[in-house]
Amino acid sequence: MKILIIAPEIAPFAKVGGLADVTGALPKALEQLGHDVRIVCPLYGCIKRDESWRPQNKPLTVPTGTGMRYARVWERILPGSGMPAYFIEYDEFFARQEIYEGPWGWHSDNDRRFGFFSRAALEMCFWMDWMPDIVHAHDWPTGLVPVMLNTVYAGTKLGNAASVMTIHNIQHQGYCDRSIISFLGLPEWLFRADHVEAMGAVSMLKGGIFHATKITTVSPTYAQEIQGPIGGHGMNSILRFRAADLIGVLNGIDTTVWNPMLDPALPTPFNAANLPAKEESKKRLCERFGLRYDPKKAIFGVVSRLYEQKGLDLLRNIVPQLMARDDIQFVVLGTGEGELEYAFSDFHGKYAGNFGTWIGFDDEKAHLVYGGADFFLMPSRFEPCGLGQLYAMAYGTIPVVRATGGLADTVRQYNPVDGTGTGFLFDMPSSEAFLHAIERALELWKDKERLHNVRSRAMQQDFSWDSSANAYSNVYRWAVEARNGIDTSPLM
Repeated sequence: MKILIIAPEIAPFAKVGGLADVTGALPKALEQLGHDVRIVCPLYGCIKRDESWRPQNKPLTVPTGTGMRYARVWERILPGSGMPAYFIEYDEFFARQEIYEGPWGWHSDNDRRFGFFSRAALEMCFWMDWMPDIVHAHDWPTGLVPVMLNTVYAGTKLGNAASVMTIHNIQHQGYCDRSIISFLGLPEWLFRADHVEAMGAVSMLKGGIFHATKITTVSPTYAQEIQGPIGGHGMNSILRFRAADLIGVLNGIDTTVWNPMLDPALPTPFNAANLPAKEESKKRLCERFGLRYDPKKAIFGVVSRLYEQKGLDLLRNIVPQLMARDDIQFVVLGTGEGELEYAFSDFHGKYAGNFGTWIGFDDEKAHLVYGGADFFLMPSRFEPCGLGQLYAMAYGTIPVVRATGGLADTVRQYNPVDGTGTGFLFDMPSSEAFLHAIERALELWKDKERLHNVRSRAMQQDFSWDSSANAYSNVYRWAVEARNGIDTSPLM
């Protein structure tokens, strides 16, 4: 099958969050299944090029409502694969360093930037003389891709392609002025509630949901949650309308990158058969975060954006109570809301030696937290899929998570009666419920034999992209059948 992936971020080139991890890993897994895959991304100013990048001399013409525009295409092989990744150079929109927002806030022309990118990515099919069977769009920046396939490209060879729209986070919906329609040369009749209009504006994501052949999101539980009034953020009614075409597919992780036997950030490699070697990573973690190494104390780690969605305020509220214990330490790595940054920085000084904070992001330190901590905290208010808990389990670091979205789908509750499970879950988004889950984890910490068994069981879970790629292959097949008028009812 020929698959075109259109993405606003691709790891390792341009990354804000988990979307980039998905678009950097999924194409490689699809290629391994024998698919012909191409991926397209904007060439942002933050992307560094070397001799492996090949500029294409043939210009890319992009029709818009204000006339033809001309972009340049760069090609580079996606690391770890044999497939080409294409990057669209257009300085007016993409030369700036930031992807979505800078120090001053959200880029005011994001609608034009990503609308233009979506149209340019589709025009590349003619530029390459390569017509996909499937066009796979990701989140609101590419929400107009399915709309374009059903309107300005209808009746062309490209218009035969089926579309899949993946929602990574329903909270971000791409609201913008209706002038985006004329800017992109789209038909004005699209500005209706049953197409792209929402609350008097254009919602790029809503357009994608209405027009995509199939819709996916990044976990089965999240696919159910977003159909409700709380999880849907105003899109719940349209998602219920498209429920027959809405499928939850869990993200995977790149096991060549997230593997304690291969990770250069760890002082000593380890696996489920050699778990005592994990202790060396704990020692290194203490050095990096200024903790006093104490094998009798459990380290609870956080690698996260410090935002309300991630529930880190729940942790802030209970840190003083937990630090009164003599069996616990914390490390926090992340950046985000100033209030939370200040609080965790203050804990670093107030509980010196037992609480380590690093404001910012450091990839090596992140790997060290996953490898060296004993438990990993994700008290998210909502979490479409979550990757941190998957990375943690791959390193034998037991997750303590809220039972929402992909966290509920991937972490199995520890049962103290028979010792089964892979982590700890709590239901209510409250500090009290979170505290109780941490206390249950500390009870397990006392039983070293069971602790070893839970760690080993977590490490043996298969969260590779292999099963996820097979699931996406099924979605693509269903989408092609539906585009060709074949009745298909996927059950997953």
